[in-house]
Amino acid sequence: MTRSELIQKIFEGQKQLPYSDVAAAIKTMIEHMVQELVAGNRIEIRGFGSFCLHYRAPRLARNPKTGETAAMPAKYSPHFKPGKELRERVNSIT
Repeated sequence: MTRSELIQKIFEGQKQLPYSDVAAAIKTMIEHMVQELVAGNRIEIRGFGSFCLHYRAPRLARNPKTGETAAMPAKYSPHFKPGKELRERVNSIT
């Protein structure tokens, strides 16, 4: 599901809200989540999951085509961990 598909689904379920308001709300929510992760904070949405940052240490990588080694700098990577309720609902469909 893309952002525009999410906006459309919410808009269809909430006919009293104009499309532009739904789009603005989703955009604002995502922007606030990004700002919290950039600040190093953890985001927890009960019943859905949590977002946090994982630290990746600097390392030496190898180009598989040329065999050259390259130094990869340290970085943070966003990580999503699904909540118990989400895991159970997803596993119940199999």
